[in-house]
Amino acid sequence: MKKRIAILGSTGSIGTQSLEVIDQNPEKFEVEVITANNNVDLLIKQAKKYQPNAVVIANPDKYKYVSDALNNEPIKIYAGKDALNQVVQMETIDLVLTAMVGYSGLIPTYHAVKAGKNIALANKETLVVAGEIITKLAKEKKLDILPVDSEHSAIFQCLVGEFMNTIEKIILTCSGGPFRGRSKNELQDVTVDNALDHPNWEMGAKITIDSATLMNKGFEMIEAHWLFGLPSSKIEVIVHPQSIVHSLVQFEDGSMKAQMGLPDMKLPIQYALGFPYRIKNDFPRFNFIDYPTLEFEPPNTKIFRNLALSFEALNLGGNMPCILNAANEVVVEAFLNKKIGFLQMPEIIEKAMQKVAFIKKPGLEDLIQTNEETRRITQLLSENRN
Repeated sequence: MKKRIAILGSTGSIGTQSLEVIDQNPEKFEVEVITANNNVDLLIKQAKKYQPNAVVIANPDKYKYVSDALNNEPIKIYAGKDALNQVVQMETIDLVLTAMVGYSGLIPTYHAVKAGKNIALANKETLVVAGEIITKLAKEKKLDILPVDSEHSAIFQCLVGEFMNTIEKIILTCSGGPFRGRSKNELQDVTVDNALDHPNWEMGAKITIDSATLMNKGFEMIEAHWLFGLPSSKIEVIVHPQSIVHSLVQFEDGSMKAQMGLPDMKLPIQYALGFPYRIKNDFPRFNFIDYPTLEFEPPNTKIFRNLALSFEALNLGGNMPCILNAANEVVVEAFLNKKIGFLQMPEIIEKAMQKVAFIKKPGLEDLIQTNEETRRITQLLSENRN
């Protein structure tokens, strides 16, 4: 029987690559639901090709455009955030792949987990903001949260068959982004185009900027804490420019397992969709001769402050990771719009972490309010940066 997939954020980088994986395995998967925020033309094109049961356009202003275009198709069409939260609960869905960008993925993922749906998680912000709530609910519902991020997929793959063995630490690798090795002076005048020029991965704009600032790695560290139940003291980050070793696990006997391969997001996507089975594919293969040297070095957290701020947020706990995420979303947007400089992003985030009210044991409503308050304060900090 085919696995029926709902893709939240089907028009983004992960969403489109997920559809490519489904294209290559039509006997194993079918598309049940696709959603988008604003990219209506691609959503319409996808709907006509994959004939899902339902389509959701999150922006209600675009509903008529989508509805008119799909008028002759046997597809249910919905609009708005409430529709997103409802559609993930459909009985016909076997797996929800959450590929929405940023905080927007949290509430739909929460409703999917609450409805007992297995999750393929590409939206790391869900666990950054509400890791305790989501993982506790998933445990109660006895469902799987399957990581799609290449690093967490790597750790997950290394742990298959190792449930009885104690982890000493996990090591998350990162490429270092386009500015690895640069001094603070050299980063003063970097442009948006410079920051978007990632050396190894093809990703959306927001995550590419997060990679350049190392905030992406900070988020992945927090996500790893919730996925694998490890304290920050057992999570290490190492810079690996070639992006061949995706991450490692070190066990209590000192032995290490690594998952390796070419930097291609379709592999971890396919692993999550097909779990527990591996699926044959024709993706390019790694050849050691092409990579005679694999390099590793510690991250520079004095220059790339966001990684240090992420460890600080996790260790403080409560709503601090939520504050970190909301502030980051605001400053990344401001940077992309050329309103602030590259080095001002961590400065503003740190100020927001100091200004927003701290809550030690937040509920979901507390986190929603924290997100709103942080965005308001960070916006003011961004506008009054001088």
